[in-house]
Amino acid sequence: MDQAASEGRPAVSAAAGDGHQKTPEEIEAEIEQTRQDLGDTVQALAGKVDVKAQAKDKIAQVRDTAELKKDELASRVRAATPESAGAGAGQFASTVQRKPMPFAAAGAFAGGVLVGWILRHR
Repeated sequence: MDQAASEGRPAVSAAAGDGHQKTPEEIEAEIEQTRQDLGDTVQALAGKVDVKAQAKDKIAQVRDTAELKKDELASRVRAATPESAGAGAGQFASTVQRKPMPFAAAGAFAGGVLVGWILRHR
């Protein structure tokens, strides 16, 4: 039993698969690569256990989906609104401008009814 095995560490072979001994630079490069791999693994695991960040991501995703659906619904409503409704509103406005007196009288009557109702229910 060698020293590494007695200390609970895995034994590291000094020779590569082709029988050539590794240089210190190659060993240091392997160590650095292992450190980078370990760092990437730790970051991935930290991301999986960060519930707050996951919740924020989910909220942003739901918000984006809702915004898209809202825009889609608004465009459907615009497409479904008949042209005659817009034309009717325009015609009403032009009629009020041409003959304002009947509409002013109707507005004054409605205002009087509203004021009377408010004063009676005090």
